[in-house]
Amino acid sequence: MNIYHGLEDFKKLEYAVVTSGTFDGVHLGHQKILKRLKEVARKNHGETVLLTYWPHPRLVLYPEETDLKLLNTFEEKAELLREQGIDHLIRLPFTKEFSKTSSEAFIKKILVDQIGTKKLVIGYDHRFGKNREGSFEHLKANSSKYGFDVEEISRQDVEDVAVSSTKIRNGLSEGDVATASHLLGRPYRMLGRVVKGEKIGRMIGFPTANIEIEFKHKLIPANGSYAVKVHQGNNRYNGMLNIGYRPTVGGKLKTIEVNIFDFKKDIYGENIAVDFIDKIRDEKKFEDIEELKNQLQADKILVNDILNK
Repeated sequence: MNIYHGLEDFKKLEYAVVTSGTFDGVHLGHQKILKRLKEVARKNHGETVLLTYWPHPRLVLYPEETDLKLLNTFEEKAELLREQGIDHLIRLPFTKEFSKTSSEAFIKKILVDQIGTKKLVIGYDHRFGKNREGSFEHLKANSSKYGFDVEEISRQDVEDVAVSSTKIRNGLSEGDVATASHLLGRPYRMLGRVVKGEKIGRMIGFPTANIEIEFKHKLIPANGSYAVKVHQGNNRYNGMLNIGYRPTVGGKLKTIEVNIFDFKKDIYGENIAVDFIDKIRDEKKFEDIEELKNQLQADKILVNDILNK
């Protein structure tokens, strides 16, 4: 898959089959749209193109909003789209100036002149251009003028996408990572950098890697303990991860810590990926360190049972 951070380096295609949207999560609902995109491209010996906007438009148009949480960083989304077999991913920088582009200019300058669109696949009630003035009806009525056909994804499929996105976010916010994974078609993943912590876990026999998530809009699952798979380099390990404030040891700041089983490497400063498989319990305050240790030993047995099924 070719990735373009703008249209400057994109070479116009002979037969481009195009769709656009945020595609946050690239979940099963999105995958239905991508499947149709690939079908059309194969039938016409064309190439698939996905236009996405980054930063997310809401972050630019409503900067005062602080509650927007996303399932993917751009890099995570790009990797998922690569796995789906998309040929070209165009990251259009979204700015306030870009938001004022008329639908007519968007169609002519971007879709036709720069991309070479021959087939546009858009969702039901999809709008584009300044003040969302562009519509499927307008595109359909002027398709011969623009030189490309338009296909609208059914209302049911689009609503499935919206419902799935909401259920995934709600599930993660409540710690229901199993439901989120089912709708995603794969475990929910977080990428982060390993940073130094207080090394309390090491002192009680459960050393942890403290994970820093640099993308502040990444959706973090609810506080609690989870069974996870950890990807470090080309290796994969079982592990148990805790999100929360560590009340037993008087923690004041929220942390994300993972105990990686059968692992002794020094990975400070490295990036790791964590796949959430299941939640095992809520975070709680124990009477003392000894009770916490006993719980962690029981947690490890449970996590291994879950992950080794």
